[in-house]
Amino acid sequence: MSVFRRYLFAGTALALAGVAAPGWAQTADTAAPAAPAVNDDQVAEIVVTATKRAESAQKVPISMSVVSGEQLEAFRATDVRSVMNAVPNLFVQQTAGNDVIYIRGFGSPPSNFSFDSAVSLYMDGVYAGRVRQAPMPFFDVGRVEVLRGPQGALFGKNTAAGAISIVSAGPTDSFQAGATALYDFKIEGYDANAYISGPITENLGFRVAGRIQNQDGYIRNEFNGKKEPENKNWMVRTTLKWEPSEKFDSTLKFEYVRMNRTGGQNVSGPLTTRPKADLTRYSVDSPLGREGYRNRSWILSNTANFYLGDYTLTSVTGYSRYKGTVINDFDQAVPTGGVTANSVYNSYPEDFDQFSQEIRLLSPTGRTIDFIVGAYYDDSTYHLDQFGGFNIASLNYFGLLNTFFDQEANSKSVFGQATWNVSPRLRVIGSLRYTSTHKEATFGGRLVYGPFALRPVNTTAAGSFTENLTDPSGTVQFDVTQDIMAYAAFGRGSKSGGFVSNTYGTTNADFRYRPERSRNYEIGLKFAALDRKIVGNVALYNTRFKNLQVSVYNPTTSSYLTGNAASATSKGVEGQLTVRPVRGLDITATGAYQDIKYNEYPGAACLASQTLAQCNPASPASIAANNLAGYRPSYTSKWTGSLQAHHRLLIGDYKIDTTGVASGRSSFFNSDDQSPIYGVQEGYVKYDLRVAFAPQDDKWHIAFVGKNLTNELTTGSVFRLPAPITAAPRSILYVEPSRSLAIEAGFKF
Repeated sequence: MSVFRRYLFAGTALALAGVAAPGWAQTADTAAPAAPAVNDDQVAEIVVTATKRAESAQKVPISMSVVSGEQLEAFRATDVRSVMNAVPNLFVQQTAGNDVIYIRGFGSPPSNFSFDSAVSLYMDGVYAGRVRQAPMPFFDVGRVEVLRGPQGALFGKNTAAGAISIVSAGPTDSFQAGATALYDFKIEGYDANAYISGPITENLGFRVAGRIQNQDGYIRNEFNGKKEPENKNWMVRTTLKWEPSEKFDSTLKFEYVRMNRTGGQNVSGPLTTRPKADLTRYSVDSPLGREGYRNRSWILSNTANFYLGDYTLTSVTGYSRYKGTVINDFDQAVPTGGVTANSVYNSYPEDFDQFSQEIRLLSPTGRTIDFIVGAYYDDSTYHLDQFGGFNIASLNYFGLLNTFFDQEANSKSVFGQATWNVSPRLRVIGSLRYTSTHKEATFGGRLVYGPFALRPVNTTAAGSFTENLTDPSGTVQFDVTQDIMAYAAFGRGSKSGGFVSNTYGTTNADFRYRPERSRNYEIGLKFAALDRKIVGNVALYNTRFKNLQVSVYNPTTSSYLTGNAASATSKGVEGQLTVRPVRGLDITATGAYQDIKYNEYPGAACLASQTLAQCNPASPASIAANNLAGYRPSYTSKWTGSLQAHHRLLIGDYKIDTTGVASGRSSFFNSDDQSPIYGVQEGYVKYDLRVAFAPQDDKWHIAFVGKNLTNELTTGSVFRLPAPITAAPRSILYVEPSRSLAIEAGFKF
């Protein structure tokens, strides 16, 4: 048995046996979670809004995890990858393009930028289907709700695999302020944040929060001696909440994020042996500029509630924009030693804006029929340039290509959910959403300079379409006892079709790809026992996707294959457990087992393990005849899990809070071509530790924060860089963060 399985077997088995707290959160409400009582004997209740109503997570018939703002702040989470190991069946693929979120093995590949995400973020109710709309979402957050499985009925837009709802902290009834600063000794830099919150007048409250990061990276570039990627980021969020009467309130939020990430995260590896991630690289600045990621993003939202007797009418208005550029160079170090002067580089400037409006009406609860009805609209524009350049002096092969993609899109939907309270213990829930999506796009390409012969440059395509999709769901929920709830659910989800934005030589005939559809069967159990000293949940699921949207890299032809796979099925079990055996100690275990495979995948790119007789990557006819039915998709592990222990020791008027976390996953293919040599990430376990000293009133604290203490080096994705675009063929590995050791201090009043 591997180290991963040996270490986490007990915790995973316990979680899957039928227990789980819905996340690491201690508590949460619609604004910011209150701190749990010191030495409380019980696991605190978690309140969520996953069903558009505030209710206990233990009463929501959805497989979900909740991470509190305190937990995110404790280990300085910034992006979704920061909480990946805290949530079963959640994975984030790190790439040179988009980082991609997978739930239950399903997500949208990163290489085709025009893909909508199959796992969508919602920032305070505003849809953010592109990663760069909310590049650092876990900032001054009340809680994060991760919903697994299709969420088309209530969340709607492009949630075929799941949804992540982020609720930022809101204004407080009394004046509060605080600041925290951390210095990391391994990546040599600081991360500081502060907030101030309270009433301005009797009916107007405010909150202003800011964060600034100035930190070096964890990979040394031997060319310039710098540690990469260097992060210089700052962000601010301002919130105003107006409550002029008991019949109306309005919350206005504005968030601005400025990101400057300089340097790369990729290193070279061999093609003939299993790679071992290194923390050195050699990369010369390309003609396109300094390697890195620069992004500016704005999110403006307003949530207004009108209380009409026992009913609530809610309006959520959102505007989102980002403008940024990714510039990639690839490590020029040769695995056998030395460096190659041949360089490969690309750049992806983007410009996106979106307006959205949702209106919904909530009935009162406690009647025979409870309901939610609503309507939603959004429109967006998107521009993408792609520059791909090579400078292979030894082969007299050089040049620069450019493609440009423009898209306008809008969607309209109506939705409703009704709950029939058959008896005090039995509820039947039905939901339905109808969505109409319209998209139109153009795609073109040109040769900027050079004697390019490898890729066609006659890229010219245009198209438009309107599609109508319906997503129903149904749930039967039964309270076995006051503390035990069981449910069985069926749901469908969808993700709209779109257009190819990454393949040279695209024409009208192959410009469009179809929408993908999902369906999910799920049964679950949520319970509390021993006066809430144990709180748990477990879910068994069977999720199937049809017309799965895929885009994979073919290194032989140096091109992408973008389109729809026929179908894939994921089935498994996931669960979590929180136990509070004694005062001051709580233990949380999470775990998931997943069996996922393609049912049909005709026309798939060749795998590295296939012989030329099975699939010839240089032959379009051979690729067209290739079918990966029965194969497991890349980036999916059979096992994921974590074990967390939190202990509070009281010493007079002071306390020592200690939190230890072990999290990991079993092995998975981290390359599109599933190479059994260079494209496998072995199973691993990573350990985090936080030890904080503070007075019991939490007016100040000092803490040690260590992440990935054993310096387990892992890779999020890998691809093969072949000849002739390089004279030194090699694998390119995207290395995830190494060990981090930091000291933190903070105060609040």
